[in-house]
Amino acid sequence: MSAAIPAGTVLAFDFGTRRIGVAVGELDTGLAHPLATIAASRDDEWLRAVAALVAEWRPALFVVGLPTRADGVPHAMTARAQRFAGKLERHFALPVELCDERFTTHGASDALRETGVRGAERKRVRDRVAAQLILQDYLDRRRPA
Repeated sequence: MSAAIPAGTVLAFDFGTRRIGVAVGELDTGLAHPLATIAASRDDEWLRAVAALVAEWRPALFVVGLPTRADGVPHAMTARAQRFAGKLERHFALPVELCDERFTTHGASDALRETGVRGAERKRVRDRVAAQLILQDYLDRRRPA
């Protein structure tokens, strides 16, 4: 995947077969923000939605959450997320980094519950908050110690 990129916008994805959470952040500030949820199950649908985000945000890099079991062992969704990352890289000619996403959906649900977001609203924004957690973890790991 990519070499170190010093500055620029990053779009991050929490891949799912029905919904894809998207977050945006900046490499130079190290801050991530929830952005959107793409409700699409076909490649052409999510590619159009991502193309619109790329046109708006002009990212230097994509980060894709890589799901595994709690012990780090890959499963069926691991391969699907890797294929999604490959399609992003080929279609948009931008570097893609994979980032461990274990427990981010649960973490997003917990954070939303703690802030009082309930029911349908929590389900509506959970995937984009999970993408934010994935991206924030990626940005935090890039910071010098």
